[in-house]
Amino acid sequence: MDLSEIAGRLDVIAEEAEQQDLSRESSTMETNNVISDKGGKTFQRFSVDTNESLHFDPCEDRSPSPTRADDGHADDDVFKMEENESEIVSIRNRLQGKVAEMENFAGHLEEIFLTVEENFGRQEQHLEQHYNDVLQTLSQRYDDRAAGLEEEKKNKLESLYNQLLACGKALDASKELIETAQEVYRCHDKRLFLKTVMTTIKRIEDFAKEDVDLTLSTSLEFNTPLADLSDVRTMMDSINVVPAPSAPVINPQMPNSATQTSLHVCWSLFSDDTVEYYELYYRPVLEDTPADITCAPHESKIKVKETHCTVTDLLPNGQYELWVTATNTTGISPASEKALYMTVPSPPVIKQRECTCCPEAALIRWESGNTNPVDSYTVEYSEIGTDGAESSITESIVAVPTCQCLIQLQTGRRYLISVRAVNIGGPSDRSAVITFSTTGTFFYLLEDTAHPCLSISEDGFTIFYGDEELPISAMALDDNAFTRCVAILGDLIPVQGRHYWEVEVDDVTEFRIGVAYEDTERNSYLGANNTSWCMRHILSPSRHKYEFLHNGWSPDLRITVHPMRIGVALDYDRGTLSFFNVNLEQHLHTFQCHFQNYVHPCFSLDNPGALTVHNGIEAPEYTLI
Repeated sequence: MDLSEIAGRLDVIAEEAEQQDLSRESSTMETNNVISDKGGKTFQRFSVDTNESLHFDPCEDRSPSPTRADDGHADDDVFKMEENESEIVSIRNRLQGKVAEMENFAGHLEEIFLTVEENFGRQEQHLEQHYNDVLQTLSQRYDDRAAGLEEEKKNKLESLYNQLLACGKALDASKELIETAQEVYRCHDKRLFLKTVMTTIKRIEDFAKEDVDLTLSTSLEFNTPLADLSDVRTMMDSINVVPAPSAPVINPQMPNSATQTSLHVCWSLFSDDTVEYYELYYRPVLEDTPADITCAPHESKIKVKETHCTVTDLLPNGQYELWVTATNTTGISPASEKALYMTVPSPPVIKQRECTCCPEAALIRWESGNTNPVDSYTVEYSEIGTDGAESSITESIVAVPTCQCLIQLQTGRRYLISVRAVNIGGPSDRSAVITFSTTGTFFYLLEDTAHPCLSISEDGFTIFYGDEELPISAMALDDNAFTRCVAILGDLIPVQGRHYWEVEVDDVTEFRIGVAYEDTERNSYLGANNTSWCMRHILSPSRHKYEFLHNGWSPDLRITVHPMRIGVALDYDRGTLSFFNVNLEQHLHTFQCHFQNYVHPCFSLDNPGALTVHNGIEAPEYTLI
């Protein structure tokens, strides 16, 4: 049975299943199409699909039963039909499962068919090659033997010819002597006879002394030795002997050919060898593998019939060394060259406390979460609608080389953002999804810049300056931490435009709030240098004093109402930094700044106390001055 016949039978089975479903549905509708309700109305039920709900429409051609005796039967019919529908669905699902199994089996048969056909083709070529080799050998032997016979014939003929010439010469000499003797005998002159007869006798005696060989100088039989056909016999016998295969060639890894725990490996056999099965070997490649072979990673083996295989139960983002051998009845081929394959990486881990945003963009940071490096990352984000549903459209930023990405977004929207790691095996599953709102500027505090006397709340937005003495060991400072001013920086997104945040303070805490460059001096007070701008609160016995400091200079300003919540508006485009009393919607002061680089929010406590940062807030209209 070929594949077309199998596919045809599968189609017939599918059609019969559909006809069986339709016949059962139609029979069910015919036996249960009219029911009566308790109010005397008659309804006709139509069920087009077993997955649809039941619909009842008035039916005018039947009067209600006066005794309502049909009500119970109608309810029974409804339940029976629901049972029949569920049974039909179950049967259909089973048939669909069988069809899927048969399709998979047909695909497997097709693969086997192609393998058999390929092996047959190779075997046919192998047999033809043997046949041609035998014919060529026999033809060469024939040519050699014919040439030998021709040479032997030539030698025999030459020998006989030479002997024939010698016989001819002897006959000529004998004839001449006979004729000479006859002439001497017929001579009548006795003196002349006596004079010539002795010479003639002498010649006859000399001729008689010569030994004339009258035997054949060569044999008339030809030398016919037995032909040595042992090599031909060996070749004929080798037709039934399949040679051992040559080494297969393992293919380089194809993109998107892996998962987190599996690899799809392919190889080729560039020869006419017959192969019964292949053996695929693999083992993990470890960076710190010792030179001792006893400590080498364990190698595993899989036996397959085809020239491809899927290796499972592997580690994510693992690098594996693979090679393959071919085997038939004669023996095992040499191993192929080793190839390196990689499984898909593990999902990255987004660092929530290091992600920031503003109304126009979001800066996402993550860590790889993989031991081996990855090729790139893909950031995916989709918008959340006003009804809280995720949009069906997902946008992606591909080929991100590092573990951070700046995404341009639309103002006043909410987004779901995730990250995938990508290597040659394919993309990983997406990371845990985080939600971002572009209503306002959002940032976290940079804990590595905090003075040792500062502590930060669990949510990361309230800083405390305690009055207890810290031990010397606790005063060990990070190179990036403030040393003189009890301060900390915020991680503001490096995007031009407007940014706004608020700071909640109390009236007994001395503080400094503002902005500073990332490389501002850590052993200096905020506002005392040309790399920071701040609003300072000084508590005196008589009043609250406020200064707006930059490079140690402050304008002469007096604030009569102590602000409990201070708004800070940073505008890169206009080069301004403004402070507001949020409770009174009152403008306090504006710095005209010429920012050379991006700045960060800065917060400092000059005496024990606390302050809380509020961000992700839309800038009020009164701040747009």
